Amino acid sequence: MAKRQGVWADLQRERARRQRLEQQADRAASRAAASADRERKHALRTAAQKTAANERERKKLYVEERKAEAAEMTSDLQSVITELESLLTVGTGRRPGLSFASLKRTVEVHPFDPGDLDKPTPAPRWDQFAPRPPGAFGRLLGGAARYEQEEAAARQKYEHRRTQYAATEVDRLRRLDMRRNAYDQKVSETAAEVQRYNTEVEEFERDIYSGDSDAVAQFFTLVLDASPYPDGFPHQTRAIYRPEAKELVVEYELPAQTVIPSKRHYRYVQTRDEIDSVERSIKEIKDRYARVVAQLALRMLHEVFTADPETIIEVATFNGHVSTKDRATGQPIRPCLISVSATRERFSTLVLTDLDPVACLKHLNALVSPHPYDLEAVRPVVDFEALLSQYKFVEGMDVVASMDSRSDLLKMTPTEFEHLVRHLFEAMGMKSWVTQASKDDGVDAVAVNEDPVFGGLCIIQAKRYSKAVGIESVRALAGVMEDKHATKGILITTSWVGKDSRDFATRHGRIQLIECEEVKYLCKEHLGLDVLISLPKPPPSRH
Repeated sequence: MAKRQGVWADLQRERARRQRLEQQADRAASRAAASADRERKHALRTAAQKTAANERERKKLYVEERKAEAAEMTSDLQSVITELESLLTVGTGRRPGLSFASLKRTVEVHPFDPGDLDKPTPAPRWDQFAPRPPGAFGRLLGGAARYEQEEAAARQKYEHRRTQYAATEVDRLRRLDMRRNAYDQKVSETAAEVQRYNTEVEEFERDIYSGDSDAVAQFFTLVLDASPYPDGFPHQTRAIYRPEAKELVVEYELPAQTVIPSKRHYRYVQTRDEIDSVERSIKEIKDRYARVVAQLALRMLHEVFTADPETIIEVATFNGHVSTKDRATGQPIRPCLISVSATRERFSTLVLTDLDPVACLKHLNALVSPHPYDLEAVRPVVDFEALLSQYKFVEGMDVVASMDSRSDLLKMTPTEFEHLVRHLFEAMGMKSWVTQASKDDGVDAVAVNEDPVFGGLCIIQAKRYSKAVGIESVRALAGVMEDKHATKGILITTSWVGKDSRDFATRHGRIQLIECEEVKYLCKEHLGLDVLISLPKPPPSRH
C-alpha cells in the first residue's frame, strides 16, 4: 500500500486535471461558436437595418431581431434540457476512457542543446601575424634587418596567441563535457522516475486483478470521476469494495435541483419592447430532476460493469446524495435520494437506450425518494457512516472539563491531548471520534465535516511534541488519507513543522497544518481556554 501512495496522488490529480481541462475546452469552444454565430446573425440584421429603405422597414427588422434574440435564448434553454435528457444514452454510448496503458508515462526529453560550446573558435593563423616582406628597393636600404626583427616579434605574438587559443579550447571542451554529463544525468533520472512510476502502475494493476479491496475501490473512483458530465455536476465519488461478495459500493454527490432550468422559454412582447420569460412548472421541474437522478444511477452502474477489467465486480450498489440546505431550518443537510443495487447478470439484460429510467429503477427494486426534489431521504444500502467502521473507536473522555484555564498542553498525556483535539473539532462543528491507543494506521482521530461544500471524511493526527515534527509525519498522513479515501487531512501539534513539511502540504492541496500558536488561538476561540505550551525554545521564524 505504501508503494501506491505516491502513484495515486499523481494519478488522481493528473486524471482529474486532464478530464476537467478537456471538458472545459469543449464547453468553451461550444460557447464561443454559439456566441460567434449569434454575433454574426446580429451583424447581418444590423446591416440590414442600416440599408433599409424607410422607417417602416427598419422597425420591421428590429422586431425580427428581438424575436430572434428571444428564440436564441429559448434554444439555449432547450440545449440544457436535451443534455440532461441524454445523460444515460450519452453514457452508454462511450466506453470508460481509462486504461492502464493510458496511466503510464513515457520518457520525454528535449534534444541535447550544447549552446555554442560545440562550435570551436577559429585557430590563429601565421598569415594573420606575419609582417609584409620588404621589396627589392627596401632591402637595399636595410629593410631586410628590420623585417627580421618584425618577423621575430610577430612570431612571438603568434605563439602567445596559439597558447591562449589552446587553453580556451580546453576550457570549451571541458564545459561542453560538463553540459553533456548534466544532460545525460537528467535523462537518466527522468527515465528512472518514469520507470518507477510505471512500475507502480503495474503493481496497481496486479493488485486490482488479485482483488485487493483498496486498489479496486481506487480504480473505479478514477473511472467514474473521469466520466464527463454537464456543467453544475459535482465530481465527488467514493467507492468501497467488498471482496467476499465481489461488490462495489459507490457513493456519488448528486447535482442540486437548480440543475433544471427554471425558465421554460422566452418570448418577445412587441408592445413593451421586452423579452419575457415563461416559468417552467414545479411539476415539470420535479419530474425532470427525478429523471436526472434515475439516469445518473443507471449510468454509474453501467460504467462500473463496463470498466470492470476482469469481472471483479459481480454486484454494484449506487448511493446518490445531495448537499443542500434544509428549507425549514437553513441547516446543511446531505440526504440520500436513491440507493440501488444490481447484479451483473441482471443488469446485462437491460437495454439502456430503450428504457424509461424511472421505471427501470422500480424494476431493480431501488430505494428511491418519493419526492427527490423535496429532498425526502431514503436509507442507503451502505452510507457514508459505514466507511468509519474500518476504524476501532473507544469511548471519549471529557478532558476539557478537567482543565484549568492556564493548563500546559505539554504536561498532558498523549491520550488526553488527542481527546482535547476531539473536543476542539467538535466545537468547530465537526463530528469526531478518538481511536484506540494502538494508533491504527497512525490515525489519532477521525472527523466528519458535514459542510455541504467542504465536507467529508477528515483524518487528524495529533502530535504532542516539544520539538519539530518531521516531514515523515506529514507524508504518513498523506498516505493514510489516500488509503482511507479521506477528503482532508489535518496535522495538529503543540510544536511546529519545518519548511519542507509546509511545502509538501501546499503541493498536496488537502493537508492543513496547525502549529503551536494556532493551537492556542483555537483553544481560546472555540473552547474558552487560555492554554500554555511550554516549549523549551521558541519556534523558528518562517522568514
